[in-house]
Amino acid sequence: MIEVSHLGKRYGDIVAADDVTFSVAPGQVLGFLGPNGAGKSTCMKMIAGFLAPTTGTARVCGFDVQEQPLEAKRAIGYLPEGAPSYGEMRVADFLRFIADVRQLQGAQRTQRLQDAVERLSLGDVLGQPIETLSKGFRRRVGIAQAILHDPAVLILDEPTDGLDPNQKHEVRALINALAKDKTIVVSTHILEEVHAVCTRAIIIARGRILADATPDELETRSRYHGAVSLSTTETAQARELLASVAGVAEVTLDEQDQRLTAFPKKGASIFDPIAQLLREKKVAVSELALERGRLDEVFRSITSAPAQPEASA
Repeated sequence: MIEVSHLGKRYGDIVAADDVTFSVAPGQVLGFLGPNGAGKSTCMKMIAGFLAPTTGTARVCGFDVQEQPLEAKRAIGYLPEGAPSYGEMRVADFLRFIADVRQLQGAQRTQRLQDAVERLSLGDVLGQPIETLSKGFRRRVGIAQAILHDPAVLILDEPTDGLDPNQKHEVRALINALAKDKTIVVSTHILEEVHAVCTRAIIIARGRILADATPDELETRSRYHGAVSLSTTETAQARELLASVAGVAEVTLDEQDQRLTAFPKKGASIFDPIAQLLREKKVAVSELALERGRLDEVFRSITSAPAQPEASA
């Protein structure tokens, strides 16, 4: 559905995107993850045909966005960062304007407008100027215009940035619902978004792709993957016991919440022997957990290290 090959964008000596290559299969929700200024929005704009690349190509549904721009854009629904619109227009007028731009006519036009309004719960604000809406509703209007023509591909640039927790939940639920029949690319710097909506994640920094994997695969790169954490009032005894387990490489104590973490040696499985030892020694434990890995730690290690791009999945 999306094929990006050696895409690059330069502004004089500034490199905004550097040799970006990846593809997205039908039904995938790809998280484009990176710190602010990493090049996420630049890549989104080039795929959407909003910016011309300096080098490389991007194809959407088989159409080159530079050579066949109208065909490519018909297949794309695009929500730019911040969900820009015409603030003085009423919501209904704005959506009708988008329907005109998308050349929707007759019964199809009526159906698509009704579907977008219903899916985004905009019925109560159709008569309001967009500039009077909350951030959450403005973002809903932005998504409504992106899905109005029922595109095969959705490109959503920072769709939940600046929203409160309830508004973020609503937008993520909508993305999950849309993912059933669309290919979606979501750029974000919010790590929790990856687990909430994405089936795959690309980490980009300094304009280059540094990792391309599923969220679970990224977590396995974490130092915490396979670690065991626990809470107990018998901290000193528990720490000594954890350190005695054969597969444990290191035991740390979080001074703030008095939580112990045992890190495994490479390839070791330490949860069962730790749980058995604690039972045998009758150590009172209020919580015992096997760590999946921490995406924030993986993100920091990848984006702060010198760029060493990996092969695209």
